[in-house]
Amino acid sequence: MKLYLDYGMGIVVSLVLHGTLISAIYLNWNPESSRIIIQPDYIRAELVQLNSKRTATDHLKQSKSVQKRVDDRRRLAEKNKAAQAAKRKRAKEIDARKRREQLEKDRQKSILEQRRKKDQAETEKLVELERQRRQKEFDKEQALQRSKAEAKNEELQANSYRQVIQRRLSQNWSRPPSARRGMEATIRLQLVPTGRVVGVTVLNSSGDVAFDRSVEQAAFKAAPFEELQLMSPALFENKFRQVDVLFSPQDLRL
Repeated sequence: MKLYLDYGMGIVVSLVLHGTLISAIYLNWNPESSRIIIQPDYIRAELVQLNSKRTATDHLKQSKSVQKRVDDRRRLAEKNKAAQAAKRKRAKEIDARKRREQLEKDRQKSILEQRRKKDQAETEKLVELERQRRQKEFDKEQALQRSKAEAKNEELQANSYRQVIQRRLSQNWSRPPSARRGMEATIRLQLVPTGRVVGVTVLNSSGDVAFDRSVEQAAFKAAPFEELQLMSPALFENKFRQVDVLFSPQDLRL
């Protein structure tokens, strides 16, 4: 805009000077020293006109240069803007990729953790089942050992009571004269917890009536066996509710 104003002002000044000169010629204007005034005015007008042309050209070139710089700056700004946008886009893509990768890592980590917990739970379950199995076997073995110990103890007690019955029967048995070596008779005693004999049954006869009768009489004479009152009810029911006794002239065995 400044360039156009300067160029216009040069033209206006040139026109004014030419107009003044032409008016002076037509009106017979007679200055005091025309030689000094006219020539310099003409020369000045020419100089003004030339300077004005050069100024306009320079301003035009300058304007084009300025416009070029403006365009260059605009293009550079647009290029920078595009580069920044591309950079931001790449950064967003990188961030998105990193987030996806992190999510995938977290997912894989979660899967592995769940699998580890599942494996651990299964292992603990197997360990617990094995522990329970071993505990059952141990308890079973302990119960068996206790049962054996109880049975052994019960048998020891039973043997002590059998010896009492055997001794009492032997003391009260009168062997008949007909008794011979090899002769045997087996009877079954029916007992009650007080030790009293409530029944006698001959299981195996000796073949001699006197021998069998003497065996039955010995059972009733030896009773009651008061010592049986000291044993436990379970032991009595298991082993002494019925007692089988073998009589022979050589020995008396229960």
